[in-house]
Amino acid sequence: MINIRTSKHMLREINSMELIRLAEADPDIFVLDADLMSSSGLKAFAGKYPDRAVNCGIQEANMMGVAGGLSAVGFIPVVHSFAAYAVRRTLDQIFMAGCYNQQNIKIIGTDPGVCSAANGGTHMTFEDIAIMRALPGITIVDPTDEVMLKSLLPQIIQAHGVAYIRLFRKNKRVIYRDDTEFTLGKAQVVRPGTDITIIAEGPLMVFEAIQAAEKLEAQGISAQVVDVVSLKPLDEQLILETAAKTGAVLTAENHSITGGLGSAVAELLADHRLGIPFGRIGFPEMVGETGTVDYILQRFGMTHAEIAAHAITLVGEKDEQ
Repeated sequence: MINIRTSKHMLREINSMELIRLAEADPDIFVLDADLMSSSGLKAFAGKYPDRAVNCGIQEANMMGVAGGLSAVGFIPVVHSFAAYAVRRTLDQIFMAGCYNQQNIKIIGTDPGVCSAANGGTHMTFEDIAIMRALPGITIVDPTDEVMLKSLLPQIIQAHGVAYIRLFRKNKRVIYRDDTEFTLGKAQVVRPGTDITIIAEGPLMVFEAIQAAEKLEAQGISAQVVDVVSLKPLDEQLILETAAKTGAVLTAENHSITGGLGSAVAELLADHRLGIPFGRIGFPEMVGETGTVDYILQRFGMTHAEIAAHAITLVGEKDEQ
């Protein structure tokens, strides 16, 4: 049984504390925000290092250009806005100021997918992974909890290039032990299993996948749960190994089923000619709507109950082959 617990801090607070800690040793770390420092938790960083933090106002595209300029003169800009605005409003600037010019920009997009909840559809992005996956050389992570964030953030800061961090800013759920270490590009087996692999990303869906596996165990089905850790680069080796071992794969993501984790895994399985039962749990083609996270996950069939039901179907298909 996995010991899931509650942190004293939200992920946004952990993120700010870690950036402050890293900035103590690295004077090149520079924070930019789009008039959301209170929401992002980066107000604490600005208070500690006022000469290394700028509120760029509600002009996200310009902020990405500023980040490119800071990177060009040797700084490591950490840029924040809500995920919907950090990606959709700034795509050309991310490409031109970041990827094209091979600059060193770290983008934090808070409340991806359904996480914006009561802020509604204007603040939801179900397509950010799909958009960012297409950019050359980019790193994409969706930290599951504070333990993973603390482990990955120094690696992201140290690695030159454009990185995108999806951050569920108010998440306080902790899944991993404090001494767990993570590596970019390496997935994590959260729970071993033999009958089906459930590959999940981020705080919401890794938790739901764990619950689904426990539900399946009560029905005699052994589900291996894999936390993808980084969506790009993808841990192709582990995914192929676990797919071959269990013979069925189901992905679960806080994102559209188009272009995200499910698409990445489907492409990998197809490229390696693994003709095994495969399914995807994610949002259909849609725009967001207002509601609690739990309500919207239930409304669109993305809770542990639906994950377990889909897994049972896939295991049945495996038995028929």
